[in-house]
This record gives sequence, structure tokens and C-alpha cells, in this order.
Amino acid sequence: MIDLKTLVTYAAVVLGLFLVPGPAVLMTVGRAASGGRRVGVATGLGVAGVITAARAFRQAVLAELLNPKTALFFLAFLPQFVHRGSGPVVAQLATLGLLFACMSAIYTSLIALGAGAFARLISRHRGIGKWQGKVVGSIYIALGARLALQER
Repeated sequence: MIDLKTLVTYAAVVLGLFLVPGPAVLMTVGRAASGGRRVGVATGLGVAGVITAARAFRQAVLAELLNPKTALFFLAFLPQFVHRGSGPVVAQLATLGLLFACMSAIYTSLIALGAGAFARLISRHRGIGKWQGKVVGSIYIALGARLALQER
């Protein structure tokens, strides 16, 4: 089996990956803000409105499958944590994949709960709500500028 040191190191790398916001986090925050906690958590679990939780989940699964950050992680980083002397390779990959999925579900669900609570706070205070679109737009512009200026 995989030793504890490898699992802890892997979990730290996965957490670092989560801390760099990508499409899954943005989708989760957006869905939780517009559709509430239930839709946000469904989005997070699918990584997942005015849409149903089931539809949010399906859309998030598709978005996560097409997420280049996730694909890069599984192709470039995951194999580095698999060691032939630690048991069957398939079992190690399954264990690490399951750990990733569990950590992702917890992380995005917490993001969704926080975003849902924030959205409720904004909806109760109309003055704050007037600035919501401007703040969200500014965040998207900043992320776009960061991406455009990022060195390859």
C-alpha cells in the first residue's frame, strides 16, 4: 500500500492545486451565488442557477472532464506518487484518485456553502447588491488580465 508520507505529500499537492482557482471554483461560486447552497454543493460535487441541482451536477461533471488543469494534474503529477514497490499500480491509482475526488468534493462544497451564505447576505442588503455585478465583473477582468499577461 501507499505509505503515509506519500499520501500526505500528495494531499498537500492536491490542496495546492485547489488553491489556484480554476473553472470548477468559478462555476461553483457562480452557481451557489445565483442558485443557492443546494445548487452550489451539487455543482461542487460534480466538479458541478436557476437550474436544478441534478442539472448543475451534470454540467459540472462535463466542465471538470474538459478542465485542462485537472487533465494536466492527472497526466503529469499523479504518476509521480505511484511506486512499483508499494503494491499494484491500479490500486494505488484508484486510491489517489479517490483521495483527489473526496478532497475536491469537500473543498468545492465548502466554497459553495460560503458563496451561498454570501449571496444571501448580499440579497438582504440592497446597497451591497448594487455593487455585486461590478465586483464580479472586476474579478473576471482581473483573471483575464492575469491569464493574458502570464508568461508561458
